[in-house]
Amino acid sequence: MKIKTAIRGQFLDIQTLVQQPEDISGQVRHIEDGLLLIEDGKIIWFGTWQQGQQYLTEQFHVEHYPEQLIVPGFLDTHIHFPQTEMIAAYGEQLLEWLNTYTFPTEIQYQNKDHADRMAKIFIEELLKNGTTTALVFCTVHPQSVDALFEAAQPYNMRLIAGKVMMDRHAPEALTDTAEQSYQDSKALIEKWHEKGRALYAITPRFAPTSTPEQLDKAGQLKAEFPDVYVHTHLSENKSEIEWVKALFPEQNGYLDVYHHYGLTGKKSVFAHCVHLEDSEWNCMHDTDSAIAFCPTSNLFLGSGLFPVQKAWQKQVKIGLGTDVGAGTSFSLLQTANEAYKVQQLQGYSLSAFEALYHATLGSAHALDLDHQLGNFNVGKEADFVVLDLNATCLQQLRQSTISNIEDKLFTLLTLGDDRNVFATYVYGQKVYQKS
Repeated sequence: MKIKTAIRGQFLDIQTLVQQPEDISGQVRHIEDGLLLIEDGKIIWFGTWQQGQQYLTEQFHVEHYPEQLIVPGFLDTHIHFPQTEMIAAYGEQLLEWLNTYTFPTEIQYQNKDHADRMAKIFIEELLKNGTTTALVFCTVHPQSVDALFEAAQPYNMRLIAGKVMMDRHAPEALTDTAEQSYQDSKALIEKWHEKGRALYAITPRFAPTSTPEQLDKAGQLKAEFPDVYVHTHLSENKSEIEWVKALFPEQNGYLDVYHHYGLTGKKSVFAHCVHLEDSEWNCMHDTDSAIAFCPTSNLFLGSGLFPVQKAWQKQVKIGLGTDVGAGTSFSLLQTANEAYKVQQLQGYSLSAFEALYHATLGSAHALDLDHQLGNFNVGKEADFVVLDLNATCLQQLRQSTISNIEDKLFTLLTLGDDRNVFATYVYGQKVYQKS
């Protein structure tokens, strides 16, 4: 029997992809009393309540949210599942932080029971924060990937993840070999890619922790399985960039290392990209690669300020990433708040609608999923979030002074967090309800 759900309430989304930020406001769709009809996880009709009542048969179960705001599910374009338990670790920049905190934590994931326990917490945190899709780093251990996909399966989440490939400059307990990483990754691709809504990402941690032989194997995997993703780090920290140049002197900069091994392209997502050179921006554009902008992480590790304006100028796809655990929150509302501040420091005002775009349709585009996710267009998968605009006394006070939707959204993005997530729906099913 077909599962039919009808959602009534106030809706907000961005209707189509745009080329420039000033075009976003013209694509904003705000329906104060709207109706979303869902059948077997897909959107079959969307519009006003007045127009949609005629399609409501007795088969539909109607859920009404008269006081809330409903937006597409948030897409997190870069996050580390095994770093959940080391979020808020003090006092280091990137390279020292990896050695001091990250690697010791990730060693524990050789234990499947530990990985299972943490994967459950991780998925629950995503859903509690309104994140319905994420691009995720696991650890070097294949069982960490199994644990994550197994935890996501009961919710039918569209999750993209992969086993870290790392064969040097890390503790022995966290390294594989070029051949082993190839074999493990290939087996995981065959096991998980496109099983249900699961998708796989080839995941070299970053160029310094992979030998040329391993990067060559990563490129071989991408050639053999062109439909899978590539997910790694790029130009996060100035010391890291210098290290890459010393390790790969034959390549023309950091991005050229990945490009040389066939790892750029439409489904390649590079986290951070804080310090790209002009030639690298051009390569990102020419290869249709994407960037995960991770403001809370870039601030926490003192990495630098990512230039959103430059991404628009160069027509490079970007999405928002929390980058837990260098990032300090699972909430893409809080991440958007920090994104605004990072742009303010560079003389650019990130509008509320642009921030929503980067967290929804823009991120879907960065993940090559905008044909399936990111707004309420008919035919798309029904992942969405029901938001309470008045979750705190301060929010209630502020929201009572404004009436237009853009200011209301900006207030939510500035003051909001997981307390504002009233309910989360994945593939048309409610998977989280605020207690």
